[in-house]
Amino acid sequence: MSKNIPNISESEWEVMTELWKEAPLTANDVISALQERTDWKAKTIRTLLDRLVKKEVVGVNKEQRVYTFFPLYEQDECQRAEAESFIKRIYGGTMKSMLVQFIQEDSLSEEDIQELRTILEPKQKKQKP
Repeated sequence: MSKNIPNISESEWEVMTELWKEAPLTANDVISALQERTDWKAKTIRTLLDRLVKKEVVGVNKEQRVYTFFPLYEQDECQRAEAESFIKRIYGGTMKSMLVQFIQEDSLSEEDIQELRTILEPKQKKQKP
């Protein structure tokens, strides 16, 4: 189970993605980056940054004239927490249910199957007494 990471909205993920790429960033840096690929107004992006600070997912360095923002969690930590939340909500908390559904509905290439075997075999060996 991962740390107790606050829930991050889809829009907040966009802000976090920019901070994970290169932090610390000023609010204007984040605004410029996001406005290149969204139609969001500067005020909207500042609101998202403020929310992430309140949720304690983003920190603020106030020691310089211009505040800079930085992530308080690694990207993989947030992805893991989001995946666990999704599995709990949609699949009753069991990863197996989700994997079975995806594998049955998706056509896997021979390469995909081999990659899954490579991942699963060490786990299987660990469980044998």
